[in-house]
Amino acid sequence: MRQGPRNLTPRLPATLTTALAALALWAAWLGWDQHRDVHPDGSTTGPYEAWQVIGLVLTLLVPVYWAAAKGYFADAVLGTSAGLTVAAFYDWSDDSSGLYVIGVGMVMIGSLAVTAGVTAVVAAIHRDRPPTPPSR
Repeated sequence: MRQGPRNLTPRLPATLTTALAALALWAAWLGWDQHRDVHPDGSTTGPYEAWQVIGLVLTLLVPVYWAAAKGYFADAVLGTSAGLTVAAFYDWSDDSSGLYVIGVGMVMIGSLAVTAGVTAVVAAIHRDRPPTPPSR
């Protein structure tokens, strides 16, 4: 059974919820690690380890799935991307080279693309399910 067109208009509470979740998860996974690792050959890596970024991505699936499953597609994409962009800007803005703006832009574009893809997958999964009755 085909449903009517979905409402893609953002709703402020859902957008704020996903944005605040993204900010909090960034702080939990990446916010505490601010030092680069210096190797014996003089090269540096970091400040983040791969497991931190993977943990952030996996835990961000929860609020994105929640919003998309409720039909808040634009909120899932816009809120998560806005939260990650603000967190990256705040976290990286002390870089004296000014190149942090490029990184923040990459976070914004990447998070928009990935959350749009995840939201589309969740929408496809939930498209064939019957609507749940309202709770009393």
